[in-house]
Amino acid sequence: MTGIICAMQLEADGILALCENTKTETIYGMNFTTGTLHGKELTVVVCGEGKVNAAMCTTTLIDRYHPALVINSGVGGALSPLVSIGDLVVGSKAVEHDMNMTPLGYQQGEVCIPGGKLMYFECDKAAATKLAAIGKTIPDTRVAQGIIASGDVFISDRKKRLLLNTRFGAVACEMEGAAIGHVCHCCGVPFAILRAISDDLDENKGMDFNKFCRLAAEKTVRVIDGFMEN
Repeated sequence: MTGIICAMQLEADGILALCENTKTETIYGMNFTTGTLHGKELTVVVCGEGKVNAAMCTTTLIDRYHPALVINSGVGGALSPLVSIGDLVVGSKAVEHDMNMTPLGYQQGEVCIPGGKLMYFECDKAAATKLAAIGKTIPDTRVAQGIIASGDVFISDRKKRLLLNTRFGAVACEMEGAAIGHVCHCCGVPFAILRAISDDLDENKGMDFNKFCRLAAEKTVRVIDGFMEN
């Protein structure tokens, strides 16, 4: 079974519309919808924005539904001119960019885990390769594989975005992926991150984000559909 976590409802709606034999269970205020897509089992859930929501959702998903793979699908912001609005980023690894315990001898981005500390959470290579290959079949869409930077802040300032690119080598930023990776790492469950770029380095305003967010989400739905089919 594949678990799919989205931050916003609009990111999940397209996936849910493709599913058959659905059944929804509400746990801690989150709706977990199980069903089939191309004859394969999946569970889709909207966690809400932010790392705490994402971590709580991932833990519940793993404990209750036991997925073989967790995919975090949705939209994100560009940290590099390599990608622009409508392009896709598939995570190679993820970092919590807002984690900062440098006064205690940590590097920025390093987090505490059982047995030590870690900065980057590695995405499942097979799943990432497959997601990227499917993304490349979508017309007029660039696909980049790289680091995803997650934090509990919506970053629109160009200078701050470029700083994340310089500091962590990240290609895209968002608010959930690394938290999902953190939980999956500790639980021993493979994970992948798929992001469609909804806002780029041109410092798009709120109305632009709302407009492009829906357009970008349509591409992630196409990739998830192809992933489940093959």
